[in-house]
Amino acid sequence: MSNTPEDGDGGPNTSGLFPVFPVSANSVSAISSAPQWLRNASFTTDLSVIDAAASTAPSLSEVEAGEEDEEGDADGSNGEANQPRVYDLVEEEGSWDTDDGKVKRKRDKKKKRKRESSVKDSEEYHPKPAKDYYLDTRPDPDNLAYGSIYRMNVPRYKLDNSQRGPGSGSMRLYLRNRRSSMLDTEIDVDSLDGRAKSDNRYWYAKHAAMERNKNFKRIRLSASREAVDSSLDHFIPLEEAETVPESEEEDLLSKASMMGESWEDEVLNKTREFNRLTRERPHDEKAWLAFAEFQDKVSSMQPQKGVRLQTLEKKISILEKAFELNPDSEELLLALLKTYRSRDSADVLISRWEKALMQNSASYKLWKEFLRVVQGEFSRFKVSEVRKMYSYAVQALSSACSKRHRQIDATSEPLDSALIQQELVLVDMLVSLCRFECQAGYQELATALFQAEMEYSIFSPSLLLTEQSKLRLFEHFWSSTGARVGEEGAFGWSLWLEKEEEHRQKMLKEESSDDNEIGGWTGWTEQLPGRKGDSSASANTGEGDVDREGLDEEMENETEHPEDDTEAMLKLLGIDVNAAASDEVKDTSTWVKWFEEEVSRDHNQWMPSRKAGEFSSVDEMGGGEVEEQLSSLVLYEDINGYLFSLRSDEARLSLIYQFIDFFGAHISPWTSSNSLWWREKTNSLETLSDSMLDNLRIFHQCLSKSDSANGFSLGSLLGGSSDISMRTEMMKFLRNAILLCLNVFPRNYILEEAVLVAEELYVTNMKTCEVATTPCQALAKRLLKSDRQDLLLCGVYAQREAASGNMKHARRVFDMALTSICGLPKDLQYNAPLLYFWYAESEVADSSGSGRETESSSRAMHILCYLGSGVAYIPYTSQPSSMQILRARQGFREKLKKIQSTWSHGVTDDQSAALVCSAALFEELTNDLPGAVEILEDMFSSVLPGRKSQSHQLELLFSYYVKMLQRHQDDLTLSKLWKPISEGLQLYPLNPELYRALMDICNHRMTSHRLRMMFDDHSRKNPSVVVWLFALTYELSRGGSLHRIRGLFERALAQDTLNSSVILWRCYIAYEIDIAHNPSAARRVYFRAINACPWSKRLWLDGFGKLSSVLTAKEMSDLQDVMRDKELNIRTDIYEILLLEG
Repeated sequence: MSNTPEDGDGGPNTSGLFPVFPVSANSVSAISSAPQWLRNASFTTDLSVIDAAASTAPSLSEVEAGEEDEEGDADGSNGEANQPRVYDLVEEEGSWDTDDGKVKRKRDKKKKRKRESSVKDSEEYHPKPAKDYYLDTRPDPDNLAYGSIYRMNVPRYKLDNSQRGPGSGSMRLYLRNRRSSMLDTEIDVDSLDGRAKSDNRYWYAKHAAMERNKNFKRIRLSASREAVDSSLDHFIPLEEAETVPESEEEDLLSKASMMGESWEDEVLNKTREFNRLTRERPHDEKAWLAFAEFQDKVSSMQPQKGVRLQTLEKKISILEKAFELNPDSEELLLALLKTYRSRDSADVLISRWEKALMQNSASYKLWKEFLRVVQGEFSRFKVSEVRKMYSYAVQALSSACSKRHRQIDATSEPLDSALIQQELVLVDMLVSLCRFECQAGYQELATALFQAEMEYSIFSPSLLLTEQSKLRLFEHFWSSTGARVGEEGAFGWSLWLEKEEEHRQKMLKEESSDDNEIGGWTGWTEQLPGRKGDSSASANTGEGDVDREGLDEEMENETEHPEDDTEAMLKLLGIDVNAAASDEVKDTSTWVKWFEEEVSRDHNQWMPSRKAGEFSSVDEMGGGEVEEQLSSLVLYEDINGYLFSLRSDEARLSLIYQFIDFFGAHISPWTSSNSLWWREKTNSLETLSDSMLDNLRIFHQCLSKSDSANGFSLGSLLGGSSDISMRTEMMKFLRNAILLCLNVFPRNYILEEAVLVAEELYVTNMKTCEVATTPCQALAKRLLKSDRQDLLLCGVYAQREAASGNMKHARRVFDMALTSICGLPKDLQYNAPLLYFWYAESEVADSSGSGRETESSSRAMHILCYLGSGVAYIPYTSQPSSMQILRARQGFREKLKKIQSTWSHGVTDDQSAALVCSAALFEELTNDLPGAVEILEDMFSSVLPGRKSQSHQLELLFSYYVKMLQRHQDDLTLSKLWKPISEGLQLYPLNPELYRALMDICNHRMTSHRLRMMFDDHSRKNPSVVVWLFALTYELSRGGSLHRIRGLFERALAQDTLNSSVILWRCYIAYEIDIAHNPSAARRVYFRAINACPWSKRLWLDGFGKLSSVLTAKEMSDLQDVMRDKELNIRTDIYEILLLEG
């Protein structure tokens, strides 16, 4: 704002601050007596005059032209008479340069600051409408930003216009946007919709709303071609860039030259581009999907519901057109069916899904998504209906596998990868069914399904039977008293059939011998005992008549007052029949006891009962026990619709591995964390598994080292796992099952490790006192006695001894196995790298746990020297020499070259991965960390990225790489640690060990904001339960604010794939109860949870256990009725609790 002295005081042309405001002479004379600084006409002009003058204000072009004239000829305009100077805040005198003038100016400034400081901020930022208007033809941008005269320090920034001249289009566009927002503020804000308006917490409301206006144009900055680094000229891309015709190049240049576009322009341009792209490439699925996703972005910007529905219809029409052109695309069909869910009702949606599945019955993705939709519909959900849909899915996928197998048999080809993949997803579907049955409360049926499928697929007899004949033969086995997988005395369906045939032949021989011994006729015999039987029968009949009469009298007495008994029973339940409907009953202790009894029975009753053979008579059991046995009885009709044959060993092993993992035993990773099985397992978690709980506990301990951490974690919120008795019986069941499976898959070190761990848990829980030997020692010796050439069993057993602290005994076992390698066949010697690596890794772990670092490190180098050089192993006596180290390094180099060529063709196995880890560990011990890192990075670079993410061997190798960095994190900078971990999380975003290592390394080296940004980035790119569990653990451990943690829960559950995550809902409820201490909020979350996951019995029971203080007895009774209506398995009747209380 420029201040210029007036040319005298009697000019007749003094019209005001703006020449456009007509001011009468009376108004001027009226203020002649006022002080000079109030002679400005804008302070006295009537508001109606201002409004009338504003309508005749010059246009934007005139203002720009006027400004250009003022800038171009500033000196000349100052002397013209047609530029009146109407506001003179300071008189221009010749004595300004004197000292007295300076002192006077300083004093005036101090007074002015005092006056300005007395004004409140609210009045400065939000002037009341009653105040006069302050208008200026050359406004201050600070006044525009803050809504009033603002003279304090303000943030500044300048646009980077180094590539453009001052007269370029970008500057003109910027000035046009700025001036239009200054002149048309009131008009634009009033025309905006309510959604675009914002609050004035951080910025002035009107101008924040202007920023969000759809017609507001922004500057588009783009780097010039000359700014590209010339050092990249030698780079040759793998894929050739697509050649663009000259006409299209001109279009692109014209688009790039556009310096700004509004939201409406962007929508038009994007739509035009997508239309052209889908017209030129109609079979490009990604283009159609991107076009459909863009409609979601458009819909999010629409405030009116009708417009959003129109956009949804447009999206549906786009996907329908795309699927019409690409009828074989599963992705397009899935996207279309998901979009239908936003518009159609439940019945119409289910009918569309059924029609799609009839045409694509062999699609695993479609079946999984359909089952998720059926389970999530609360109004339609019933356990029997979902179970029937699962049977359809299993039968459809099984038929597709059989058809594929017949085609392969017809051409006499081996099993191809497509058939193996079909069988693997078939196994995944069965495991999903078992998980659903278990979560709905039918643990016995889930166990029986696993037993039946393992018997039918793994232990089936080697007979050439049709599928129907095989099912009839299996029905005979299932209905018999023979022991099944996991039970004591079980030896498999095939051996049972052989023994049954032997027993039948033996019985036939005995019957034929009895027939030969029979002689001639020996005469009549009297049946005297028969009369006694008749008389006793008549006596018993008479007694029965007497008993029946007494029973009738008792029944009459019992039915005399049925209403009184019902009222008394309801009062015991906490429900007063005569009370008003609005009254709440506070006593809910009966329902809490029912909840405790129900949870106890769920833990104990997981094994299906047998039809016969377990009890000699029904009289030995009570009435309640009879009902429990009948409810846990699984007949052949319950499982025959889910049986299928598996022909590949990969699918059979996958069934066994998932069976072991389902019952909570420890098992080494056998598949990548990017597999469908791992994702579905984590998304369907109800409680934290042991491995996940260990990772989160270590994650919490890393955070607990800081002063800001507290004692809350997800493990403490959800409580512990099942009781010891259940774990003991289950580990015994698993041990028996795995030992039986080892007969079919011998020398499988994953199964051997699992059976030893199960034996440890079983023996430890059975024995209360400590024992000197390892709990699995007896079983390991028995297995080694049966197969003395099983090197990997020796290694697994030695690892268990080392983990128990018996390092001396572990060394003896390792040395014995390694010294016997030379006399074994070549196929067994191929497993030697695993044994060497396990031995060396155990020594390194022992050195970090004890103070004998030098001895253990030298022992590890001694072991690895023999692996690298290929010389026959000799037990450790002294530190290896430099010549041995040199030979070993040369041997490792040659072996790594062979492995690198093999990995480049996509062939990876456990032995080669162990050899690479051994070479890296050798370099770490002999030289330093950089040599080991170089080996690992070279080996990773030899594998294509797509194969990296699907290989569990490479994932284990990367986890070992991160552990190596953790051992040396004190000597490395953050950049060297952060880069490999970030790359690993991009490849394996669902690996819990990488998140644990990330927190261990970056806890004290990074700010909490950066870690939160990292969690937020991964949760958006790869939404999964794993990411959110670690993000929540981080906030809980650091004592994050309630609003932040609630925001994390809401964001996680708002995602479509995680809305049905039971564990996230349970954590949310537990957080509101135990940490936030907000029972009413927990109650609201609980009802949302059961609506989203109606199949989870444990989630329903959380309402009885955690919300007993906010739920009334009537509400708990209604909850149980709804559970029964949804067909969840309820084992305890409320009347049993009442009888126990009575």
